[in-house]
Amino acid sequence: MGPVTETVPKPMVPVGGRPLLWHVMQTYARHGVRRFVLCLGYKGKVIRTWAETGPEPSWEIVLVDTGHDTTTGGRLLGAREHLDDRPWCMTYGDGVADVDLPAQLDLHARMGRVATVTAMRPRSRFGVLDLDGAAVARFREKPLLEQRVSGGYFVFSPGAFDWMDRDEPLEQGALGRLADAGQLAAWPHDGFWLSVDTPRDLAELDALHRQGERPWLA
Repeated sequence: MGPVTETVPKPMVPVGGRPLLWHVMQTYARHGVRRFVLCLGYKGKVIRTWAETGPEPSWEIVLVDTGHDTTTGGRLLGAREHLDDRPWCMTYGDGVADVDLPAQLDLHARMGRVATVTAMRPRSRFGVLDLDGAAVARFREKPLLEQRVSGGYFVFSPGAFDWMDRDEPLEQGALGRLADAGQLAAWPHDGFWLSVDTPRDLAELDALHRQGERPWLA
């Protein structure tokens, strides 16, 4: 994110006058979620200060200092004591989507697996050429790709902690083991999704907000 995150962590960069983190949390709040456990790391004091102002009166926010260089697996294990024996949702602080959370929870329950991840179709960052020999048969400007990727919105059953390691990123450890064991399900999501990985992504999300195109808040 370049200089944008020199003074604040990425979840606190502004979108429409509010932190990106607020938008991520609203993705859940629109479906009735009111309790959030935030795992703090890089410049966590900035998030703590914001959360302690009570950004939404109906939200209960639990703040857990999980360390500056901790892996995602370590952060989740650090938050374990603040979760109960029901399935719980997890996402990162830098992407918004209009995920159908009740439908994803229903799939998770029906599949009976330890974890469920949203399966998104990313948009190409380049124009795609369909070739017929040396001729261009069709040109498509930044189309949706056929292959699906992890969109970062998860549902976990309590047993998921048994698959995690404090020294491993979730993506390079537990998720692979769960998939190999047939314990990872996927909820296909074809709606809106934007992961803020670059200043360009941030500008795009802010522009959508200014234009009133806010499907993640609908």
